[in-house]
Amino acid sequence: MTRGRVLDGALELADEIGVADLTIRRLAEALDSKPMTIYHHVPSKDEILDGIVDLVFAEIDLPDPELDWKAAVRGRCVSARQVLARHPWAVPLMESRRSPGPATLQHHDAVVACLRTGLSLAMTGHAYATLDAFVYGFAIQEAALPTPGDEMSDVVDDLATDELAEHFPALHEFATGRAMQPGYDFGDEFEIGLDLILDALEARADDD
Repeated sequence: MTRGRVLDGALELADEIGVADLTIRRLAEALDSKPMTIYHHVPSKDEILDGIVDLVFAEIDLPDPELDWKAAVRGRCVSARQVLARHPWAVPLMESRRSPGPATLQHHDAVVACLRTGLSLAMTGHAYATLDAFVYGFAIQEAALPTPGDEMSDVVDDLATDELAEHFPALHEFATGRAMQPGYDFGDEFEIGLDLILDALEARADDD
């Protein structure tokens, strides 16, 4: 048993059951070990959460230094969305840990450095806050949607009723004219929204 194995096991268990139900005892069982052995390597649940959040940050691609800031940050945001889809429990914890690990600090440093190649210090702050609010918010919304297939079809069918058309015509129009059309995928909205934000930031790149 090592600290790395404990954290890898905790990450896998969090993906399976979420962090609310993640306990030292359940982690020990998952690792075929004993709670005291876990405590020897990682003394508390808080330290486990710090560690697995750091592992999640380590999975997100850093901005590519060979690209301009806009393309590099776009790649990082697309990667972040993909990673958070694998670890939906992580979103509320990503910016709340009081003892960030090395991967977390490296990630933030790289993103700030990338933004600073094209934006003022003030605009870098605006950009980082806006981009992460969009990425994290989209990840939460996407995770909460019904699963594809029959469950999603049931939801869409419920929106296509005559009663909805009578009382909520705009919602009915969107459901039938957009969401129910072949090929529609809510996930496609992510990169469209991301490009809108990046275009707006680029347009204001010279603002203080």
